[in-house]
Parts: sequence; structure tokens; C-alpha cells
Amino acid sequence: MSDTPSPRDIVADFIRLLTVASQGEDSFTGPPQPGGMGRVFGGQVIAQALQAAQATAPQGMNAHSLHAYFLRGGTEGLDTHYEVMRDLDGRSFANRRVTARQEGATILTLTASFQRPEDGLEHLDAAMPDLPPPEDLIPDADQRRAMVELAGDRLTETQRALALRPRPLEMRTVGKLHWMNREPSAPVANSWFRAVAPLPDNPALHRAVIAYASDYTLLGTAALPHGFSWMRGELTGASLDHAIWFHHPARADEWLLYSTDSPWTGGGRGFNRGRIFDRSGKLIASVAQEGVMRRRKPKPTE
Repeated sequence: MSDTPSPRDIVADFIRLLTVASQGEDSFTGPPQPGGMGRVFGGQVIAQALQAAQATAPQGMNAHSLHAYFLRGGTEGLDTHYEVMRDLDGRSFANRRVTARQEGATILTLTASFQRPEDGLEHLDAAMPDLPPPEDLIPDADQRRAMVELAGDRLTETQRALALRPRPLEMRTVGKLHWMNREPSAPVANSWFRAVAPLPDNPALHRAVIAYASDYTLLGTAALPHGFSWMRGELTGASLDHAIWFHHPARADEWLLYSTDSPWTGGGRGFNRGRIFDRSGKLIASVAQEGVMRRRKPKPTE
């Protein structure tokens, strides 16, 4: 009998992770990831903060954008507490500010804007890249397993566990995984992603899952021109700020393409952009992020 959880069990745990519990008016608690190690994944805090904001939004309004700042690294194993401020409830738009705290320390602030659906002028000047479909690509999980087998004893138990743990999102990267790069390459990356099992018909949850996924691959794109890797311990980094604009609703349990690029790095920071498309080529969301990216200094020899 296998100890590996089924895709449905993994997604059920994922939904619980992204479900914030009300602690009174405009106060919520987000649970930790079971078995999480080290620093909390930034996409988790963004998604939970968005869920807190969505829980207080006027009925009939949907999140169309969010802007977040990471102030401190969160710690796995702890609940995260979210306080929501209602800055605006207008006829067309509403605005919420969210503060995320662990043990009294602020780890993230997020502002979310909501809009009542309406018709308007439309154009799209963002063509979806012409890339292989996900069915023609090797799952990232298979690439990670192969990497672990090849690395053998060179990996720590923590690195091995992080690489092999079941994930709620299936990803299929075009080309090699970003963090495995050794040779400098263009600062462009593309990955398909979807939940590993069906999600409920809840548009707010699907937006939260897309927000969670949007923190994948971004900062790694900025490292590609330099040929360095976080996995090999050559870089240190952390997200500084993160912005998402939701253009169209989409299901996060159907394949979406995340196309990222990095037009600039400098001053110990990397700037990255992302576009999320559905399979028809519709632009679902746009993303931007800046993060700390420093080359790790080798330890002096004795």
C-alpha cells in the first residue's frame, strides 16, 4: 500500500491551505502547509491574503488586481493572521488592504481592487507564444526525480524532500527546469500548469490558485542570463513585491501557460514579468515582480 497521497487528496489539502477562517469581522487566520519546511512560499501568503480580501468584498464584485509587498520571510508551521481594512465600497469599484502577520510581526501587506463586471472596449496586443502543448512535455515532477537520482549523496535530506514532495500544481516546463540551468541563456521561460485534480466551481478560489501559481518561476527567470542556480547554492534571493492584474476568469484545473521574462537585473535585484494564457490564447492575467538576487559569497577556507 503506497503512502503517496492521491491527486484528489493533495488538492483537498491545497483547498484547506487556501481557505482562511474568520476570527471576527475583517480578521482571518490562514493555516500552515502540512509538512512545510523553512520559509513560507510567497505565493501561499499572497493567495491567503487575497482570500481574506475576497471574503469581505461587496457581493457581485471580483478582484481585478492586487499589489503586495513582502516585508519579512514567513515561517512554516505557524498560522498566518490577516487583518482587512475596507478603504472603499463604491458602485463600480471597491478596495481592500490586508496585513499578514506571524507572531505579531508583519510579513506582507497587500492591496486588492475589485470591480463590478461591465462591458467595455476590448483589444489584445499580447500574442501567446507558439510552444509545444503540455501533452508533449515531460512533467516537472519526472525531471525532479531524475535530478535527485543523478545527484545522489550530493543533496541534503531537506533538498531531497523538497524536490520529491507531492505538489498541488502539475507543471510542465518548456525546456530544462529554470533552477537546473548551468549555461547562460535568454531571460525567458515558459511553463504549463494546472491543479492535479478538479477544483470546485468557485471563481474566487480559482483566482487564489492562479495567484499562488504566479509566484513560481518568476525570480528564476532573472537568473537565466547569468548561469547561476539557487538549487546549487550559488544565489540567494527573496521576493520584494508582487503585482497581478486579472483580465479574464479561468479555471486553474485546466492547463494555463505561464510565460515569463526578465528585462533587467542590477543593484542586487531582478525584475520579472509574467503573462498567463489559457489554451485558446486568451490573456488571463499579467504579473510583475521584483526580488533580491545576490550571488552567494563562498565561505572562506580554513
